[in-house]
Amino acid sequence: MRTRPSEPVYSTAIAAGRLLFGGLGLKQIVTGAENIPATGGAVLAITHFGYMDFALTEWMIWGRNRRRVRFLAKKGAFDKPVVGWLLRGMRHISVDMKAGAEAFSQAIVALKAGEMLGVFPEAGVNTSFTVRELKTGTIRMAAEAGVPVIPIAVWGGHRLLTKGRKPSLREAFRTPVSFAVGEAFLVDADVDAKESTLMLRSTMQSLLDSAQAAYPVDGKGAWWQPVHLGGTAPTPAEAATAEAERQRRKALAAEANSK
Repeated sequence: MRTRPSEPVYSTAIAAGRLLFGGLGLKQIVTGAENIPATGGAVLAITHFGYMDFALTEWMIWGRNRRRVRFLAKKGAFDKPVVGWLLRGMRHISVDMKAGAEAFSQAIVALKAGEMLGVFPEAGVNTSFTVRELKTGTIRMAAEAGVPVIPIAVWGGHRLLTKGRKPSLREAFRTPVSFAVGEAFLVDADVDAKESTLMLRSTMQSLLDSAQAAYPVDGKGAWWQPVHLGGTAPTPAEAATAEAERQRRKALAAEANSK
């Protein structure tokens, strides 16, 4: 069996993550772990409700088969001095939202080389805590690389850190984090990407529904529970409106800074 090359930065980040999550007493609840391949390229299509979803997913997968996940992350994160150094050291892929062709090409090369890529098809943290409309890139890169898509719903991670809320150690302590891993499926290169993306969204929402139904903490009246399950999170429409306004303010700030 071929020995994987050493990656000091990745190994250090994994150790730090295990120390942090262990110290917080987080409880993993995993269904469908057998769907995570031990070898070969694959695209992980992951729900995105909190900023720690990528680290939590890697934590879960590393504990099962020691595989490294390469994530597609926004260019802004790579531009930050320390964070950028870590991301590059872990061989994650920078995505420029205004020009994504380069990232797409890098992703295809990595997938064909047998890497497992983590992708958030919702293209940003979704504060309604339901699966919103997905971008087609996940399906298109899996089809071009000839690798399977593996849908994953992460539930509970947003209680640690998410958009619009300050983290609380007290609230995070011993938080259960559920992972529902769906069956891998191949995408025919001739299949319509939009149609396949709609099917992926339906599958991810179904996995999320299962994770939410089995979650061991009652979220009735809680900020982290979606409104259709009795929580006080924004509705999908409200979350979309708030995000559009946030993006508008961000664009105006960037324009002002460029002058």
